[in-house]
Amino acid sequence: MEKLCFGIDVGGTTVKLGLFTETGNVLDKWEIPTRKEEAGKYILSDIADSLKEKLTEKELSKEQILGIGVGVPGPVIEESTVLECVNLGWGIVNVAEELKCLTGFETKVGNDANVAALGEMWQGGGKGFINMVLVTLGTGVGGGVILNGEILTGSNGAAGEIGHITVNYDEEVSCNCGKQGCLEQFASATGIVKEAGRMLKISAKPSKLRELPSITAKDIFDLAKEGDVLSVDLVEQLGRYLGLALSHVAAVVDPQVFVIGGGVSKAGSILLKTIQEHYNKNVMRALKNKEFHLAELGNDAGIFGGAKLIVGK
Repeated sequence: MEKLCFGIDVGGTTVKLGLFTETGNVLDKWEIPTRKEEAGKYILSDIADSLKEKLTEKELSKEQILGIGVGVPGPVIEESTVLECVNLGWGIVNVAEELKCLTGFETKVGNDANVAALGEMWQGGGKGFINMVLVTLGTGVGGGVILNGEILTGSNGAAGEIGHITVNYDEEVSCNCGKQGCLEQFASATGIVKEAGRMLKISAKPSKLRELPSITAKDIFDLAKEGDVLSVDLVEQLGRYLGLALSHVAAVVDPQVFVIGGGVSKAGSILLKTIQEHYNKNVMRALKNKEFHLAELGNDAGIFGGAKLIVGK
């Protein structure tokens, strides 16, 4: 009898769910709405109901299911308890215990960014490596650290918050975290657009960016590929800050590979090349020339990582 498991990624809008084999083949994936009303009290019961429906639909017995792996948007300790999920309305919730009570299945839980990193190591851009750092460049900058094939969580479940490494000590505007000069303020999609607005005001350099009614991160990278001078400067700045931050990360965890994901990573080789160049400029000799890969699983990284929590090594 083939053993299967569920991987789940709880987001602020939808919950993504997947049914997996032990070897990482996804047999089915689907979504349900995230019902955040009444402090998110319905989220776990909705997940349990959806899993029960899938078991019936697929004519699976409970004996075939190894367990449930879940990624949630908050710090998690002991693969079970989330300390706070502002986006869901949760305070301290023992997700593993509650889901096990609702379904009867063993449940393991992790921070969503860390679980996504585990997924990329297992079946994505980090496949073949056991020491990896994932950086996600989206609206913010997230991260996850995998050492010897396992998530590095830290004492309070907050390890891997790469976006809040300080890279600019002259920045006066505060980050959402309360600090100033965080990587997230410059290397996220939001950050590079903000920097474009600032540079357009203070620079007289010609740029097609001046002709656009509104600017996106994609516009900046597309124009940089065409040689637009200001756009090239913006990509160079992003690469400088991110390369610097990752040189500090490498000095602590010495990964085999950095995997770059999130919407901004769609810029492709121009982004990787710039990051790697500035990484090598800033890192000690023993840590130079690490591999840099693009993430491959996209929005499915979380469900793959959830499944990997259950199947283990």
